[in-house]
Amino acid sequence: MKVAEILKTKTRNLVTIPPTLTVYDALKVMGEHNIGALLITENGKLLGIFSERDYARKIVLKGKNSHETMVTEIMTKDNIITVSPTNSIEECMQLMSNYKIRHLPVMLDGTLTNIVSVSDVVTCIIEMQKNTIDHLQNYIRNS
Repeated sequence: MKVAEILKTKTRNLVTIPPTLTVYDALKVMGEHNIGALLITENGKLLGIFSERDYARKIVLKGKNSHETMVTEIMTKDNIITVSPTNSIEECMQLMSNYKIRHLPVMLDGTLTNIVSVSDVVTCIIEMQKNTIDHLQNYIRNS
């Protein structure tokens, strides 16, 4: 299965924020949309990614103030790992495992189109396994 197939089943629209928000405002957006990461964009260009993990490790544990710290100060901006709609689910799992990340921005021809989360990947794998089990059960019944 490919990333494109996951994207067909996603019910949420892509949520992005500008680099001008504070960490607190970014957290409010995440709470409103019940998501664990935000893509930071400007003029359609991906600048970075901000996650709950960034907040916990770079604000809370360092004693910074989320009302005063800009999201650009703590977002991941270097070496952002991305995928395309043609990447396989297995490739996504490998990237997430290797880089210890939970979100992969999806790019198509240099344009940000969506994001795939570890939850999306796990849900896809469960569905694929369910289909395999159903197929095998049907095979056994009809043999």
